[in-house]
Amino acid sequence: MLKEYKSVTEVVGPLMVVEGVEGCTYDELVFIQLQNGERRRGKVIEIDRDKAMVQIFEGSSGINLQGTKVRFIGRPLELGVSPNMIGRVFNGLGNPIDDGPRIVPDEKIDINGIAINPASRDYPSEFIQTGISTIDGLNTLVRGQKLPIFSGAGLPHNNVAAQIARQAKVIGTDEKFAVVFAAMGITFEETQYFINNFKETGAIDRAVLFMNLADDPAIERLSAPKMALTCAEYLAFELGMHVLVILTDMTNYAEALREISAARKEVPGRRGYPGYLYTDLAGIYERAGRIKGRKGSITQIPILTMPEDDITHPIPDLTGYITEGQIILSRELYKQGIEPPINAIPSLSRLKDKGIGEGKTREDHANTMNQIYAGYTSGKEAKELSVILGENALSKADKAFAKFADEFEKRYVNQGYRTNRDIEETLDLGWDLLSIIPRSELKRIDDALIDKYLGDRANTSDDVEEETSAKAEQPVEEVTSESESDL
Repeated sequence: MLKEYKSVTEVVGPLMVVEGVEGCTYDELVFIQLQNGERRRGKVIEIDRDKAMVQIFEGSSGINLQGTKVRFIGRPLELGVSPNMIGRVFNGLGNPIDDGPRIVPDEKIDINGIAINPASRDYPSEFIQTGISTIDGLNTLVRGQKLPIFSGAGLPHNNVAAQIARQAKVIGTDEKFAVVFAAMGITFEETQYFINNFKETGAIDRAVLFMNLADDPAIERLSAPKMALTCAEYLAFELGMHVLVILTDMTNYAEALREISAARKEVPGRRGYPGYLYTDLAGIYERAGRIKGRKGSITQIPILTMPEDDITHPIPDLTGYITEGQIILSRELYKQGIEPPINAIPSLSRLKDKGIGEGKTREDHANTMNQIYAGYTSGKEAKELSVILGENALSKADKAFAKFADEFEKRYVNQGYRTNRDIEETLDLGWDLLSIIPRSELKRIDDALIDKYLGDRANTSDDVEEETSAKAEQPVEEVTSESESDL
């Protein structure tokens, strides 16, 4: 039997304390009836004997301690799910905001989810094409992986998120694919940008959007990613779809967590964030994956802005521990007008080798990936050296690598936000750029693959060999020390 209480003793920010309660449980849903008849929702976040602390979803403004009634529902916050959710836009609490009809749910699911048993997890091993060369060619995304994007204030992570959501697909199969997009703490203009972008490109037909605005309550910001992941789990493991979940911006989520923690007067951890920040983030990220015996999968791309571009900040630091790599946006490339400004050198996908190769992408993928990385790194070093010593001090090989680095940024990275390259185009472009480097320097690629994909385009210039041999043939002058001549 549901009980109603009028024993509200304290309201601080989004938190309410109710005394004299019996039988309530952690995370239980609460209905709050105000004196003017307005009804709000909340959930139990702490219990101490007969006291319960309730977190209010819609905020605490206008609450009168004497006239407020609190009813504990006996169940956690749930999301009503249905196949009809695809193509719809919801707020952070799962309510439609696109002027469409309410969803008639097939079932209601606890948004907190259940952790996937590690013994039941299937290893991620299938390629997902995003249409972005820097990701597909160098930091491949595979089904069931969690691969975050580390950005900074003012960088175009929203454009990258929208591009991935539009273009991502599973190639070589007819299996159903969907995108679940959750935005937390964004402005109204950003919300309209995402919604209009999805509608104009038709991507809305396979997407579910959860939008939480910056002026929405902090508690709604905490529930938005859980709502999105609950929807994704239903689509993946009940309907057998392959789902890509994009979460932006996880920094806003962590800030909301810190705000609630401060209101609860908890002892702060690093930089004021609660000590359970790692556990909380892991509870979100670890809901990605594949399950043995199930057709569907959940792949996750969380996006976060690093405060002051500091990668050692607790949010990117902990995210890096939990996830399998990171894609890093570069402010330097952004200033040069490169779109998208993805920095290939520090970016990493720890599972990239599992989703590429013969039968998945192409036999030459791993070789070209390694050689492009090596060539770009050598080119950046050569350019730095030329700033110090001058271009004339560079060897012929160094000049070739420097030219490769410039062309790589100009043609490979700078593809724009509207260009959708398939993996064949990306690999062919990589070979075209590798033709700049002398063949003798392509040490990470088998000769058979060079002959097959470069052929007559291979740079067979022997300038490097001539320079090396010339240095070796120079006569060595005999030097006699003063002490020896005196003797």
